[in-house]
Amino acid sequence: MNSPDFSRRRFLGAALVSGMGAVSAKRLTAGKPPVVKRPRATDGDQRFEPDWKERLSISVGPKKGDIVGSSDKALQAAIDYIAGKGGGTVQIQAGTFTLRNALHLPSHIRLSGSGPETIITKGASETVALSEDSDWYDQEITLEKSANFQVGDGIVLIAKNPSNGSQNVIKRSLVARSGNRFKLNDGLRKNLWLAGKPTASSLFPLLTSEYTRNVVIENLTLDGNRKNNTNLNGNYGGCIFLQDCNRYTIRDVTTRNYNGDGISFQICHDVKVENCHSHDNADLGVHPGSGSQRPLILNNRLENNNIGLFWCWGVKHGLAEKNQLHGNKYSISIGHNDTDNIMRQNKITNSGKVGILFRNDARGKNFWANRNTVIDNQIINSGGDDGVAIDITGKTADVTISGNKIVEQRDPMQRTGIRIGAEAGIIKLADNQIQGFMKSIDDLRKSQST
Repeated sequence: MNSPDFSRRRFLGAALVSGMGAVSAKRLTAGKPPVVKRPRATDGDQRFEPDWKERLSISVGPKKGDIVGSSDKALQAAIDYIAGKGGGTVQIQAGTFTLRNALHLPSHIRLSGSGPETIITKGASETVALSEDSDWYDQEITLEKSANFQVGDGIVLIAKNPSNGSQNVIKRSLVARSGNRFKLNDGLRKNLWLAGKPTASSLFPLLTSEYTRNVVIENLTLDGNRKNNTNLNGNYGGCIFLQDCNRYTIRDVTTRNYNGDGISFQICHDVKVENCHSHDNADLGVHPGSGSQRPLILNNRLENNNIGLFWCWGVKHGLAEKNQLHGNKYSISIGHNDTDNIMRQNKITNSGKVGILFRNDARGKNFWANRNTVIDNQIINSGGDDGVAIDITGKTADVTISGNKIVEQRDPMQRTGIRIGAEAGIIKLADNQIQGFMKSIDDLRKSQST
């Protein structure tokens, strides 16, 4: 009687002779799984699904729609309805929607406006001091005065940390009240003691999410009402603020007039920002935040921000391509452990200080923006009388700068095309066209070949 192993070996031998086994063996050796050609909706499988011709959708508008209204409550109700059904599209009609709290986005949703006429904004912010101490385990605060705060509002609580002097920043919503005493949607988990001069401000991102994935935001305008709102740091807010999210697409969206960042995403992976216009924000136009992997910043207009594109800490394997960056103080800033990124075919014009800055983030042994590529860009009219088109500072190394057209159309003054700092490592320069500067290349290294 043949053993199962013997029968299997004999079958494989016959298969190899016939040629079938040779093909199978080759496929196995290549290590490639079978191609999914006919996907089915399978419970728990979030990777493969048929391309359905019609999906669940709900509309919201100021005057017509499945849900009628122009507040955050109307929009959030539509979002939550779609989330409760497992995902789909929230279609926002033309009109102006004024928020008192952020819109919180779940996974597997498409938030789609009706073009530039769909405007999401917020009212003026207020800041009020707290009148009672709150401990880290509390879920309530007491304000000196209630002012215009309402149940349902989004707020930011800020206080000096009593232990180390740093700043505590806490984002919460007001969910109940008695006079000036408000319950929060979640516990504080940080101390808000009067000694730290705590305040509550009606500040929030317009769109936000944490720990979600597979979301599309498209075809709308987000206006932060900058002149009537105090600043909210881009590590906590922006027209769009994401934290610990994956696979977001933001396209054909205008983010403007935020007293902070236009688009900020922290520890978020595979985020694509495409065909967007981020302008006149107080801080950063697009902010790939700390630890974000593989961001794609494509075909955007980033104008009149403090910094147009800010690679934060540890942003890796990203691509910024075919963007127009105009009138920003710093058009592109890259630094702390931002490695293996490509900046290609961007047009950078009229930067207030520097076109592309490689920051000197001297916080560790090797925290500089190493192994990045700057290729085939146009950099025109950078900074004031002593402006620099590309400024490489600190111990930045293994950077390739090639095929760029770097032009100064004004008088040369004290302007520089490429400045390489004294401590920089290997910087590869090739085929760059540099013209109109007092110094085309200012290499401050004493004994380092380029």
